Parts: sequence; C-alpha cells; structure tokens
Amino acid sequence: MTRSADFNTADFYDYELPASRIAQEPLPDRAAARLLVLDRASQTIRHMNVGDLPDILAPNDLMVVNDSRVVPARLHGRRAETEGRWEGLFLSEVVGPDGRRLLRLLSKTRGTLRVGERLVVVSEQGQDLAALELVARDSGGTWLVDPCSQEATMQFLSRVGRVPLPGYIRQGVAQSNDVERYQTVFATQPGSAAAPTAGLHFTPALLHELAERGIKKAEVTLHVGVDTFRPISTHKIEDHEMHSEWCTVSEETVMAVCETQQQRGRVVAVGTTAVRSLETAARSGVTESYAGATNLYIRPGYSFRVVDVMLTNFHMPRTTLMVLVSAFAGRDLIQQAYKEAMENGYRFLSYGDAMLIL
Repeated sequence: MTRSADFNTADFYDYELPASRIAQEPLPDRAAARLLVLDRASQTIRHMNVGDLPDILAPNDLMVVNDSRVVPARLHGRRAETEGRWEGLFLSEVVGPDGRRLLRLLSKTRGTLRVGERLVVVSEQGQDLAALELVARDSGGTWLVDPCSQEATMQFLSRVGRVPLPGYIRQGVAQSNDVERYQTVFATQPGSAAAPTAGLHFTPALLHELAERGIKKAEVTLHVGVDTFRPISTHKIEDHEMHSEWCTVSEETVMAVCETQQQRGRVVAVGTTAVRSLETAARSGVTESYAGATNLYIRPGYSFRVVDVMLTNFHMPRTTLMVLVSAFAGRDLIQQAYKEAMENGYRFLSYGDAMLIL
C-alpha cells in the first residue's frame, strides 16, 4: 500500500500510548504546562511552556476560545428491577416524538437494558436522588431517557450529576479539586459532557498578559460530546460516522475574525472544538455567524478557511482529533512531534501538556 493511501486508513493515526504517559492529575499552575511548538513552514519543533504564549503570539493575533461549560454529566445508580449497578453519561437534551423532554445518555451496566425499564440515580453516599425511564434506543449505542422531573435539564444535572472525568483519569472517579480544574477559566455556557481541554491551560493572569501584548480574544461555543473522542472503528477514516454537536459563532466573533484578517493578524484556535466551530461558520466560503449542529469532520486534504494557528493537547490514538491535527500540521510533522513528546516525558490527554501548531 502506498503512503498516500495510508492516510485514508485508521491505522495511520494509531500510536502506542503507555498508561504512564496519561496525566492523572492537573498541574497546580495551569500555565506551567509544557508546550511543544511546531512550525509548519520550517518543519521544526521547539520545547517551551504555555506561559510563553505572550512571547510566541504577535500583536493583532486573535485567540478564539470555546466558552462551553462542563456540566455534571456523569450519573451513577442502579437498575430498579434487578438492583444491578448502572452508570450513565449525559450527552444532550432532545425532544421526543410526543413532545416530551428527554435526555440522550450513554449507558453502562451488566445485562441488557429494555425500553420501559426504570433506573435510580444515587448520590455518592448511596441516597436515592432521581428515577429515570428508558424510552428508546438511539444512534451510536445511546439511550433516550425520561428524567421524570419538571426541573430544567441543567438544574436536574446539578442536583444529581457528578464531574464527568474521562475513564483514562482515575477510572473516571472525580476528586474535589476536579470540580474547578476540569473547567476552563472562560467557561460560561453550560452544555459539555467533556472539557475543551486546550483551554484548561489558561489562567486570568495569562489572559491579562496576552491582552497587554495586543493579542485579542473572542469566543465560540461548542458543547463537547464524547463522540468526538470515540476511537475510529472503521478501516477507512471516511467511513467513520461523525455525530453532531451544537455550536455557536456569534456576529461579534465573525467581526473580530474579519478585522484580524484585514490587519494581517492570525486566527489562533484554542482547541479542536474552536477549529471546528470556526470552520463550520465558513463552510460557504464566507465566514458568517452560525448557530446549530455541526458534524464537520476535518481530514487530510481539507482546505482551512479561517484558522491559521492551533493550540491543542495530545490526543488519543485512532481518533478524529488525530486526523484533524494531522490535516492541519501534516502527518509527518505530527508523527515526529508525538515521538519527540513521548521521548521527552510530556504528559498526554486532558490534564496533560499542549502543542502549538504555527
């Protein structure tokens, strides 16, 4: 098989990730994370720190962040009939065929769940908090569930849910400091089932220093679902189904992008979610405000219309995130960068270090 053909296979985006390289705890200082700087023009790699961003970026650059806020999306409980343990993860709110407000959940339990079955959500102390009714199976192995409550969804989750740490961090068991640390400092719009992790590296002090240097900031909102992080299970990457996530790009952000481009500044996307939001808003060829679902799947050969620079974490192998960063930086440079990061002890995934692609 030729190398160009390999780009179309999931195996090409695979690599060995030892458990010892997956960060289990956040750094005390968010901005102390290491930063691997990739220069696409010179094909070079530098080792720096996130705190160096004010020196790396330039006046008139525009940093675009995802202001989505992680909700307490993880649910723990039992099956009412069998008393068997059950876990769920909230993904989105949907309206059922009969107009009922339903929750779309990932579900984990022993045995086979059935339509009409009832689940009981419990607290960490084992107290019953809520009852759920399974209404229907949905796409991607998810369930539509009636929360059996008149509460607004976010109010309901705040009452019964827990921090949705990914399973590769302490088997998903959150600690008290995760409530604050698994959230970006600019998170204002609740709706994500997972953190937009590139944004976890910023502090108010770093944002102030960037602004003092003339580096502007704008926001998009993309509510992160776990489908983004699902491994690609198909042989050909184009056969992988990309599920939709809700995103919003305001007119104010569009104006900031256009002004930056006119002043020959760079649009710096903080995270793959910011990349997908901005590129969704520009799919017509013109960057316009947008609010709606996006299933944009960026693969090699994609022509980026908005994003000039990307800040991103180190991602799980065989995921659409690896495909996206490879499309932006080039697979050879990404392969070299990941090898160098591994050899130099970088910390991977959500609580890990970062990469800046110039």
